[in-house]
Amino acid sequence: MTKFVLAGRADCPFYAKAELLADYLQKNLPDFRVHKITQHPHVWEEWLEDLCKKNKWNHKNSPIIWRELLDRGGKGLLLGGYNEFLEHAQLYYGVTSSMTTEMMKVIAQENLMTHIEDEQEKEALKQLIEPLNVWITSASSRPCYNLIPILTSGEVFGMHTEISITLFDDEKTEENLQILVTEMWDLVSPLLQSVSICTRVEEAFRQAHVIIILDDHTDKEVYTLEDCIRSRVPLCRLYGYLIEKNAHDSVRVIVGGKTFVNLKTVLLMRYAPNITHNIIAVALGVEGEAKAALARKLKTTSSCIKDVIIWGNISGNSYVDLRKAKIYNYESAIWGPPHFSRPVLSLIFDSEWVNKEFVATLEELTATGKQFGAILAAHSIATTLKYWYHGSPPGEIVSLGVLSEGQFGIPEGIVFSMPVKFENGTWVVLTDLKDIEISEQIMTRMTSDLIQEKLVALGDLIYFQPYQSETLSTKRNKKTTLSTTNDNQEVQSISDEPEGKTMEQ
Repeated sequence: MTKFVLAGRADCPFYAKAELLADYLQKNLPDFRVHKITQHPHVWEEWLEDLCKKNKWNHKNSPIIWRELLDRGGKGLLLGGYNEFLEHAQLYYGVTSSMTTEMMKVIAQENLMTHIEDEQEKEALKQLIEPLNVWITSASSRPCYNLIPILTSGEVFGMHTEISITLFDDEKTEENLQILVTEMWDLVSPLLQSVSICTRVEEAFRQAHVIIILDDHTDKEVYTLEDCIRSRVPLCRLYGYLIEKNAHDSVRVIVGGKTFVNLKTVLLMRYAPNITHNIIAVALGVEGEAKAALARKLKTTSSCIKDVIIWGNISGNSYVDLRKAKIYNYESAIWGPPHFSRPVLSLIFDSEWVNKEFVATLEELTATGKQFGAILAAHSIATTLKYWYHGSPPGEIVSLGVLSEGQFGIPEGIVFSMPVKFENGTWVVLTDLKDIEISEQIMTRMTSDLIQEKLVALGDLIYFQPYQSETLSTKRNKKTTLSTTNDNQEVQSISDEPEGKTMEQ
């Protein structure tokens, strides 16, 4: 069998003429085979130079044609260019080409367009199968250790999505990161295609599809709440710049942790304005704590409780709304199929517990960070990412920190936790929910701290003044609850209605 390899520049008329002649020979001669290689004009010269250097050939133009020595295992026998191929066809097969110059040019242009389309299609297919690049900041922290097994299990991005993980942290943590890399390979996950470490800031977020922002290390000592707030700005400014510069155009950024979550999210949006809608803050950790407290009271499991809404500041002055909360598979006198549910508030007859003990428990967790450990932080991030990629459970309400556009009367321009659903790779705020109006006083309590945090961080406000509804002396006999701000700064808030983490029944 005779096999020829025909290679040429996509827009070369002589390559087009040689290609048609080779096709004719292959069609009409049973022992003639041709393999065609088309190269883009921009890469042709470099490709040809490498080919000739490898085979020790001397050829400068398009096309280049050689014979494969299949039966001898040789490197190939150079025939030459178009003229040599035409002479070979005439001498051995009695065949020649009568194609006109104009037709050669037309076919050459068609070849170029076809080549470009093929390359674009290959690139699209490559993007479909290339790994999902996941970057994790502060990767030496404990939440990262708990997050990695979930990410590599296939539960988050899908069982057929290969991922590449980059651990990003400062140089002082490199030894710990190397140990973590070894442990990651020990998982033997079929979905983990590669693991790398990055400690060079300028290289951060290269071609990242997903960026997970964990609580940053705070080595610098701060003395005031204002200093603590302002200390978040430089890193968020740097991250925002690097994300816009280095990350993939469709990058998704998710901010987790237990300190200044809303503030860090809004600052990232400010410094990465082109991807504002693709930056979100995780609120499922607070939601999980609320469900667990309710489950203990009702003597059930927290997974049976749905539609608890977290409003406001995820890591501070938030509001847990139970008006839509439901419980499934609850052992009581009334039973139903698996989809049957009952309102949570209808099963808690102790309103004193709801308005005081439940509120105090959640506020203490927020103020001190107790129980919101690495496992909960990792699970909350992973679950939110899973919903973002594959959709949240149908009909279920999910709490998420997003940029306010005035929904529910929330001031625009702050990141606020509110009810959403995930579908089609994005999230939608559930503005059509009925009977979830929030009183002006509670809304002011939640938004005041968030607005002030942003103003202090950007230098538009010198001092942070925690919200207080009225003075203690004028409201001595009224209900008192504890609202919290970040980094364990506690403020008393007094009102006629409970201003804690929940609404009354």
